[in-house]
Amino acid sequence: MSGFVDEAQLNVRGGDGGAGCVSFRREGPVAFGGPNGGDGGKGGDIWLVADRNVSSLIAFRDHPHRRADNGVHGQGKDLHGRRGKELVVKVPEGTVVSDMYTGELLADLAHHGDRWLAAAGGRGGRGNAKFLSNRRRAPSFAEQGEHGEERWLKLEIKLMADVALVGFPNVGKSTLISVISAAKPKIANYPFTTLEPNLGVVRLDENTEFVVADIPGLIEGASEGRGLGHTFLRHIERARVLCVMVDLADLDGPTPQEQERILLHELGQYQPELLERPRLVVGTKSDSAVHDWDGATLSAVTNQGVRELVGRMATLVHEARQAEPQTDGVVIIRPEVDGARVERLDEHEFRLVGRQVERVVALNDVTTPDALSYIDHQLKRLGVPKMLARAGARDGDIVWIASFSFEYHEEA
Repeated sequence: MSGFVDEAQLNVRGGDGGAGCVSFRREGPVAFGGPNGGDGGKGGDIWLVADRNVSSLIAFRDHPHRRADNGVHGQGKDLHGRRGKELVVKVPEGTVVSDMYTGELLADLAHHGDRWLAAAGGRGGRGNAKFLSNRRRAPSFAEQGEHGEERWLKLEIKLMADVALVGFPNVGKSTLISVISAAKPKIANYPFTTLEPNLGVVRLDENTEFVVADIPGLIEGASEGRGLGHTFLRHIERARVLCVMVDLADLDGPTPQEQERILLHELGQYQPELLERPRLVVGTKSDSAVHDWDGATLSAVTNQGVRELVGRMATLVHEARQAEPQTDGVVIIRPEVDGARVERLDEHEFRLVGRQVERVVALNDVTTPDALSYIDHQLKRLGVPKMLARAGARDGDIVWIASFSFEYHEEA
């Protein structure tokens, strides 16, 4: 079954980690006791979560940036900083997430509750208390907080209608869509016809939105394939609510009561289960009505009855969503790539790439001798000198790690 394609771009940035603290105990006459600087808190993560109550990507059109909270810095007396609060970004079921620049498919959030870690928060820096050792009795440095991940994502969904507008041609479906829609997503051409159904997203508030589709006009005999027949009846199959519209101003065609009978007959003939869906029936063009009608009416021209109809649609959609069977959401976590690799930039310049080796520099204060000594020790522990030697590095060559650079010297 074809759908309506809705796309948006989203920039996510995890919270930065808090910095560790450099602090020493004051013990009576001793000015500097042992180190007691606390750790910084981890930055908040950003999760994308599929939610059946979200119908579109409208929320990202004008506000594409999402930021998680930063972690709090550590303090003296071994006080650790608070973690940054994670941010949950709700997206419609069926949202496909890819990298905006490479096109790499990252996640398919198909069902309610599916979660994907979109941007990890930065690790909090360790306070100087963590660097106490037999050979380092008074560490005068602490780690900085790590920056949170940041990336641009492309979101794409195939929208399926929550409410399908069903009626004869020219009953006023397109006009109603244009009146009640908060926005119109990009609409995909159907592969089987030049006609394009109208689709709109009705957004009442941050917690209430639903998709309304104008199904091109049905005619008597559609269930048997007459006119566009099964082509457009297929697009009603997954709608949660049906809104049957009858024309009150048509002198030459069937009466409103006859229109309703024919439309329900065609739906029942095509798929009897459709008649069990929540259904609204409304008479249109009440401002120029020539027929009597006992049910709800509206005029898209004067807005009479429109607010009431939208309210009833919202209620039925909400009830239908809540009645759907619950499923256990799937948590998708990207595995963290360990290790490091060497890239040769030119004859005398190299770059070290990898989460672990980049963290050694990102988390440490490169302006103090103690911290630089610690960085050197950590790089040796990761085998960086041997990696550079195997890559052909020579004395005096420049080595980059992120934005930090140093001269390489061969081990004696």
